[in-house]
Amino acid sequence: MPDEHIPGKLIGAIVAVGSLAFIGILTETVMTVLFPQLMREFGIDTATVQWITTIYLLVVASTMPLSSYLNRKFRHRQLFVAAVALAVLGSLVMIFGHAFPVILVARVIQGIGSGVATPLMINIILEQAPRTKVGRLMGVGSLVITVAPAIGPTVGGAISSILPWRAIFVIVIPVILLISLPVGLTCIEQRRPTEEAHLNPLQFVAIVLSLCGLVMFLNQTGVAISAAVAGGNAVSSAIVAAISLVVGLGSLAFFGWSSHRSFSPLIRLGWLRDPMVLLHLIAYMILPIVGIGFGYVITNLAQLSLGTSAFVAGALVLPGALVGAFFAPAGGMLYDRFGAVRPILGAFCAAICGPILLLAFSMRLTPVTLAGFYFIFGLGYSLGLSNIMTNALKHIDPVFMPDGNAVFNTGLQFGGAAGTALFSTILSMAQSGAGEEGSETFRHATAVGGGWTFATMIAIVAVAICCLAAAFRIGSKRR
Repeated sequence: MPDEHIPGKLIGAIVAVGSLAFIGILTETVMTVLFPQLMREFGIDTATVQWITTIYLLVVASTMPLSSYLNRKFRHRQLFVAAVALAVLGSLVMIFGHAFPVILVARVIQGIGSGVATPLMINIILEQAPRTKVGRLMGVGSLVITVAPAIGPTVGGAISSILPWRAIFVIVIPVILLISLPVGLTCIEQRRPTEEAHLNPLQFVAIVLSLCGLVMFLNQTGVAISAAVAGGNAVSSAIVAAISLVVGLGSLAFFGWSSHRSFSPLIRLGWLRDPMVLLHLIAYMILPIVGIGFGYVITNLAQLSLGTSAFVAGALVLPGALVGAFFAPAGGMLYDRFGAVRPILGAFCAAICGPILLLAFSMRLTPVTLAGFYFIFGLGYSLGLSNIMTNALKHIDPVFMPDGNAVFNTGLQFGGAAGTALFSTILSMAQSGAGEEGSETFRHATAVGGGWTFATMIAIVAVAICCLAAAFRIGSKRR
């Protein structure tokens, strides 16, 4: 049938826009594997260095609520060029910045670029893909993004072995300007007319405050607990954590109330009244806590507990993440053929076996078993994740598709930011008072912290599976 054909320009547009998100995630995971080196270079601790990752994910999550407004207000090509400019500028600041606060500023700039690019790619797929190929193309979009975490730690480890870590940003600029930019300008088409949308600044500030407040709550709670365990002063951190929680929840409540009363809300939220869609969103938001947080846990556990080099630590993530990433389109094909229930639940029932095995062997892990058990999780995670969003958006009125895309992508990035903050906090708690890095007591404490993180991962994936099962039960009753 003619409408089943996937235009070549659509594939080119997906690759061009997705490559910007790819580069952002790549540099994020490159930095993750370099945390021990960065801690020594800048003279900072574990709880501080993780902000290189957390602030990037927070900015991405804070930018994505604007995607519905941007999609209605501006042409796809204009948004693409803006994302390219931000990615290049952020890379230049990373190259020439030699103070930790400057590095954080660079990650903010890059995060804004990725926050524009990722939902733009999804909107292009949802607007222009043939209906029977949506699952497959969402899988392709997921592939473009998820390959980055697969190769990032390995690239970071390899670069740190032979070159200064800033070399990665020297490399990505020509890739953006010579490949992504010309392909995007050639292939990106505009099918949907723009509108006279209006930005509600109060709602935007509210969603940014809510995201930052909740992640800051996780971070400062961990700092307070670590200080208390070490016998230090935990009062100031506990106060900051409590204030952050109040600000985060209060801002989120204000955003919901304001959106309901506003004539032109930043994001239209009425579709979230459907419990089936809401349960999909909860699962899609909490699973990246594990999926993105895994990269941090494995690379740091390998170096700080097992004593591997940065290169080996990065290589441990590669098999599971890379194979899992390339199976993302296969997951979309299974969705197109068999529907949602079996491909999604089967994938995550397989994925949860990874952290279960890691917990069981947490005190006697080797680099091989660490990589092998993560392989199991990565395969199942990549097979199922993009299908959750695809299936949820299928049950939303097409008019609200940009709003659903914005909320789901924001939830994805917030989950990633929360995961990095949560697991770095758990490891910091376990390491507190355990002596100097490299000592036997420090390695043992890190291994114990690894066991705590794996137990937390199991609980999170189990909750997601329960949410999805409940959503499918609701859908079955409706049919």
